[in-house]
Amino acid sequence: MKQPDPVERALAHVRARASGPALDPTLRVTCSFHPDRFAGPGSSELVIERLAREGVYASQFVTGTSNGGLTAFEGGDRFRWESALFGGAYDAADPDLRPKYGALNHRRRSTGASPRFGSSYIRLAAHTLERTTFCYPDSVDDPSDLAVATACRLTALADADTRDLLDDYVEAQVHGHLALADDVEAVVLDPSFRGTRVEDVAQRLPCAVEWHHGFCASVPDIEAHPEYRGHEIVALARDIALDGRLTPRLIGDRARLGGADLQAVKRVWHYTARFGTTEGRGTPVTH
Repeated sequence: MKQPDPVERALAHVRARASGPALDPTLRVTCSFHPDRFAGPGSSELVIERLAREGVYASQFVTGTSNGGLTAFEGGDRFRWESALFGGAYDAADPDLRPKYGALNHRRRSTGASPRFGSSYIRLAAHTLERTTFCYPDSVDDPSDLAVATACRLTALADADTRDLLDDYVEAQVHGHLALADDVEAVVLDPSFRGTRVEDVAQRLPCAVEWHHGFCASVPDIEAHPEYRGHEIVALARDIALDGRLTPRLIGDRARLGGADLQAVKRVWHYTARFGTTEGRGTPVTH
């Protein structure tokens, strides 16, 4: 007997638990990433270079890298979360079929729906909504509110919540193979990468290249919130900054050069993502 397709099994499992109205079809899922980071331990290849070489956007189960937690292995937290969310559909499946994580950009932010995970993003094509599931809050929080594009009440839940700006996204899980040529409308980069290796490589991608409004945080804005990620992270941000300002390019340079704990550098990015836009500077911090 032919076994059910794992993607269809996963979608059906979530569909049976979803409720609410259909999503606005003009909304898009964005998958944030740092294009200028090394593609893996010991590699000199950048993430954007791997995307250009492979032509696909792969999950942590394939790449072994992530801007979140590194738990994508059998028995790891990500494995267990996906097993619970999708009824065990992927427990023995091809890792390439597993979901790729992003967020629904229902607020239509220029910088993407979940900049916590990267300064740039890919914007997925409309047809990928048909094989996307959603949850709120993030799957790390063991959510009970799930959705699909035809039945989604999560945007209202997110808008009514008081989570911090970096945590207010509706998580999206895009199931199956994700090809840049077929499934991606554009890669959207931070303007600090203009004229760099990142821009040169991006022009080789089989999709459009666009630029968002940009992240740029001032040291005084970061110093005003030591409780956000800690005094030691504020000190590191001060050290990385140039002329009192932090951009994705500066943070990426430090991440590649070494000399600082990468988890600490990630938290400097959190500061920059949180306080590096007009919206961020004007929104109170919540916990």
